[in-house]
Amino acid sequence: MSLALRTCLLATLLFALTAPIFAQGTAADYQRMQQLGRMTGGKVFRDEVTPNWLPGGDHFWYRVRTGSGEHEFVFVDATKGLREPAFDHGKLAQQLSDQLKREVAPTRLPFERIQFSKDFERIIFNVSGDTFQVDRGDQSLTRLDQPAEALVSSIPAFRRPYPSTDKGGEILLKVVNETTDTVKLFWIDRDGRPVFYNDIAAQKEHERRTFVGHVWLVLNSRDQALAVYEAIDPISVLKVDGKNARELPRRRRRDGRPRSGRTSPDGQWTASIENHNLVIRQEKSGEPIRLTTDGTADKYLDDRFYWSPDSKRLIVMEVTPGQGREVTFVESSPEDQLQPKVHTFSYDKPGDKIRQQWPRLFDLEKIEELLLDRSLFENPFAISEASWQTDSSEFRFLYNQRGHQAIRVVAIDRDAAVRTVVEETSETFVDYTNKVYYNPEHDQNEIVWMSERTGWNHLYLVDAAKGEVLHPITSGEWVVREIERVDRDKKQIWFTAGGIVSGQDPYFLHHCRVNFDGSGLTVLTEGDGTHMINFSPEGRYMIDEYSRVDLPPVHTLRRTDDGSLVCELEQADASQLLETGWKMTERFAAKGRDGETDIYGVLYFPTNFDPAKKYPVIEYIYAGPHSAFVPKRFSMLDQQRELAELGFIVVLIDGMGTNHRGKAFHDVCWKNLSDSGFPDRIAWMKAAAEKFPSMDLSRVGIYGGSAGGQSALAALLWHGDFYDVAVADCGCHDNRMDKIWWNEQWMGWPVDDSYAQNSNVTHAHKLQGDLFLIVGEMDTNVDPASTMQVVNALVKADKDFDLLVVPGEGHGIGSGRYGMRRTRDFFVRKLYGVEPRR
Repeated sequence: MSLALRTCLLATLLFALTAPIFAQGTAADYQRMQQLGRMTGGKVFRDEVTPNWLPGGDHFWYRVRTGSGEHEFVFVDATKGLREPAFDHGKLAQQLSDQLKREVAPTRLPFERIQFSKDFERIIFNVSGDTFQVDRGDQSLTRLDQPAEALVSSIPAFRRPYPSTDKGGEILLKVVNETTDTVKLFWIDRDGRPVFYNDIAAQKEHERRTFVGHVWLVLNSRDQALAVYEAIDPISVLKVDGKNARELPRRRRRDGRPRSGRTSPDGQWTASIENHNLVIRQEKSGEPIRLTTDGTADKYLDDRFYWSPDSKRLIVMEVTPGQGREVTFVESSPEDQLQPKVHTFSYDKPGDKIRQQWPRLFDLEKIEELLLDRSLFENPFAISEASWQTDSSEFRFLYNQRGHQAIRVVAIDRDAAVRTVVEETSETFVDYTNKVYYNPEHDQNEIVWMSERTGWNHLYLVDAAKGEVLHPITSGEWVVREIERVDRDKKQIWFTAGGIVSGQDPYFLHHCRVNFDGSGLTVLTEGDGTHMINFSPEGRYMIDEYSRVDLPPVHTLRRTDDGSLVCELEQADASQLLETGWKMTERFAAKGRDGETDIYGVLYFPTNFDPAKKYPVIEYIYAGPHSAFVPKRFSMLDQQRELAELGFIVVLIDGMGTNHRGKAFHDVCWKNLSDSGFPDRIAWMKAAAEKFPSMDLSRVGIYGGSAGGQSALAALLWHGDFYDVAVADCGCHDNRMDKIWWNEQWMGWPVDDSYAQNSNVTHAHKLQGDLFLIVGEMDTNVDPASTMQVVNALVKADKDFDLLVVPGEGHGIGSGRYGMRRTRDFFVRKLYGVEPRR
C-alpha cells in the first residue's frame, strides 16, 4: 500500500471518529423546520373561550373549536353554575339537512353567531340569507320569514389586549378602517406589550403578514380601543367601524385637572410666556403684568400652566434644555434614489446633559413669586403626575431623581413650604419603570404606594397629609406585579402577584384583591399556571384562563367577589398536536450561583428527538433587568422551537439580575450588566444535563438581540470556556452608547468606570470561540455605531469574526426571516461542522 493511500485512509478514519454521531443541518431538517407551523397549526382544540354576554350579565354563549374544522356552541348560566350545549347539535343538523337539502354535520354547522330570546328558550341564526329559530325545549326548528321579535343580541365581547401566542402558520391580515379618523395598529407581543406598526388613514385598508394566534390592537386618535383581534383564518379581514370604542386599562394614572389652560378656573386671569418669561393679564384690564424677568433661551418657563382651583396660585415649570444629542447614520440603499441619504434623530445617552424642569410658584393675590426650596427636587430626571389638591392647599408631583436612587411625592403648599409626602430610596436603583405607583387623588389623603423597602415589592397605605406610612397592605416573600384597579368606594385594590401561591413557579401571575387595611387578601385565580382574566360587563364574574408551557389553556368561570368556582368551561385538547411528534416544552429549575436560589428555565427538543443521541445546546438570551423572559404560557410555535428542529436542544433561562423576584435577586445587575446571570445560567445547564443527558455541553451556542446581543457577545468574552458560538444582533455593546433611560436605570449616574468595565468594546480582545455580529444600518433603538465599535476593537485585537450589516433595516433585523436563516446556518456550521441544507 502506497504512502499516499495509507495517508488517505488514515484521514478518512480520523474524520469518521471525530464527525458528529449523526447528520444534522441537512435539507430535510430545514424542510421539516419550515413545515413545523403547518404540521402543528390548528391542532389544539377547546383552547379559547370568547364570551358573548347576554343582557343581565348572568348568561353567555361561546363557540369553541372541537376538532379540525369542527365546533360546538355552548351556553352558560352563571346563576346556576351550568355549562351545557346551547342546543342539541345532532337534532339541529338533521333538521337543517332536510331544510337545506344537503347534508349538515352536527360538528360543522353552517353559522358562527346566534341570538337568544329574553327567556333564553329560543335561538335564532342565519344561514345563506335565511333565518331559522330553534326552540331549546323540544329542539324544533322553524324557518322564519323575518327575524322573530323578543330576541336579543349578545353584548359585544371585548377583551383587554392579551399576549400573542404561536398557534400556526403565516396568514394575511387585512385591516379595513371604516371610520373617519386615522387609526393606529399595534401588535401585542408575547409578553402582552403593544408594538406599534402602522397608521391607517380614514377609509383606507392595510394588509400585513402575521401568524395564527397573534393578537392585534386598533386604537383611535384618542387612544381608545376599537378592536382587539386574534388572527385565526388563512385570510383574515378586520373591519373597524369605531362604534364600540372602549377605554383601555392604563398604567398611567389619571390627573383629573387641566394642565395647560391659559385661563384661570375663575376666568379672571390669563397667562402666557413671552420672551421666555411669565406674563399674566387680568381679564378686565388686559394690561400685561410681567412676573419674571430672568428667563433666557437657556433657562425659560414652559407654557404649561397649573392653576390652583381657587385661582389664587399658579405653578409654572422652569426648564433648562438638554444638550440635544443627535445620532447620525447613512442609509446606503434608499428605495427612492440612487445616492445614499443621511439621517439624524434625537437620542440622549448616559451622562448627557438632559432637559430638566422645576416648579415655580406665583401668588396672584400679591402678584409676586414665592421662592421655593428645591432641595427635595434638585436634580430631576423627570417630574410627572403634577396637580393641585381640590382645596388648593397643595401642589403635588412625582419626582424621579436622576440616577434613579430616589423617587418621591413632593408637596408644595400655597405659602411655598415644601415637604416629602412619601418616598422610595435605594443604594442601587429604584425600578421606576415597573415598581412605582402613584395615582393622585385630588380630594383624598390616602395614597396607595408601591415599595421594595422589605426586599419584596409590596403595597403600603400612606397618610398624605401627615406624610406617614400607615401600614403595609401586602407583605410576604412574594411580589406585587401590577395594580390593575383601585376601588376607593370599597377601599379595595385589584392586582397581579407572582410567587403568592406556594409550590408554584414564582413567575406565574395570579390575580388578587385586598382591602386598604390589609385584610381580605384573596387570590381570585386557581390552578398551577400563569393566569389572565376577562371580566363580565357588570363585573360580577370573570373567565379565568391559565396555562403553562407544558399545559394547554384551561378556562373556568369564577365569581369576582371571592374567586370561587362557578363552573369549568374548557380544558384544551392537544392530543392531535402530540401525535405529530411535537414535543412539549420542558420546565426545569435548579440552584443558582449561591447554591440556594432557584433559577427557572425551559428546554425545547426537536420533533425527531432521540434520547440516545447527543445534541448541541443553544441558549436564547435576553437578560434585560426590566423584566423576566422565560415563557410561561402555552405556545405551539416560536423561533426557539424552529431552531431546535435543526438538531439542537434550545434553552431559555432567567438568571439573577432579571426582574420579578426579590430585590436582592434583581440588584445583581447593578453596575454589572456584563454578568447577565451567566453563573446561574451555566449552573442551570449543568444541572439540566444531569436530568437530560442528551445535552452535549461540549458544544454550546448562544444568541440574542439588543440587550441580548450585548449578553451573547459577553458570553464569549467572559465565559469562552463554556460557550463556543455566539450570534449577537443589534447589541448595546457599550452602555455609554445606548439610550439614557434604560442604561442609567441599571448602570447609574454619573457615568463612572463601571460603564467601561461592562463594555464589550473594552474586553473585545478576550474573545474566544466563533462570533457572528448582525446590525441594521438604520437602527434607531440602539445606535448602530455600538456594533461597529466592537468591530473596530476586534480588528485591532486581530480576532476573526463574521459580520452582517443589513442596508435599510432597523432594530431586531437578526430576528427577521433573513437574519434568523443566517443565524441558524451559523450554528449548524459551527456546532455540527457541516454546510447547511446540503
